[in-house]
Amino acid sequence: MINQIKTVLLLGTLSGLLLVIGYFVGGMNGLGIMFGISILFNLFTYLYSHKIVLMMYRAKEISKKDNPWLHEAIESICKEAKLPKPKIYIVPTETPNAFATGPSPKKAAVAVTNGILKLLSKNELKGVLAHEIAHVKNRDTLITTIAAMIGSAISFAAFMLRMMAVGQDRDRGSPIALLLLGILAPIAAMIIQLAISRAREYIADESGARFIKDPLSLANALIKIESSVYRNPLKFGSPATSSLFIINPFKGSGMSFLNLFSTHPPVKFRVERLRRIKV
Repeated sequence: MINQIKTVLLLGTLSGLLLVIGYFVGGMNGLGIMFGISILFNLFTYLYSHKIVLMMYRAKEISKKDNPWLHEAIESICKEAKLPKPKIYIVPTETPNAFATGPSPKKAAVAVTNGILKLLSKNELKGVLAHEIAHVKNRDTLITTIAAMIGSAISFAAFMLRMMAVGQDRDRGSPIALLLLGILAPIAAMIIQLAISRAREYIADESGARFIKDPLSLANALIKIESSVYRNPLKFGSPATSSLFIINPFKGSGMSFLNLFSTHPPVKFRVERLRRIKV
């Protein structure tokens, strides 16, 4: 419940930041323009982003005859979650990972890599699948999409503020103030987006663990995936999509980020929370 409330507050803050910048750029007209831009971005992404992501990772839909256990596992989880069965895809990489995408439960897709099928036991893999189904149940693809698109609009508006500051447009305020807002606003937007992503991961962990009544298998899976990804990070795709995956697939050797700038909570914290769940 705490993470659900946090998501609402963070999205509200992000939207408010966009409207404030829009007002500085063009007064009430600018505010309306920024609001319109965010709506258009959200609509496009809502309708088409899942297809783009699946193409980006060369995901191939897999039939039940090709992997009956995988289909049956997802069917049982969806029955528990009271959701329609999503399409199932395989991503051709040995880096172990998984993600869910799609604008709605009826158009959802769950993708797993070849690597994760080899790395995990069936119970651990079922924990990962339950986590992804939880993302579908909780509409997390839509939530993170909205956050990302508002953030993009903020970045564009911040660029306009910096141009105004350089042009000494005093009708909109002090050039120094405009420049500072133009620099700090995108950073604040990014931090808020990442905080939303981390909150949704905690929620999916808990929801998924409760779907299968086995939090320890998901905890063990997270430990294995993190260790393997560290040694063998994903070599294709876009880091901009890292929040979709159960663990950041690009976080390999030599990469280190402060938790504030991470798309995912530290695995040790996720494991600790999972181990405290009583089912």
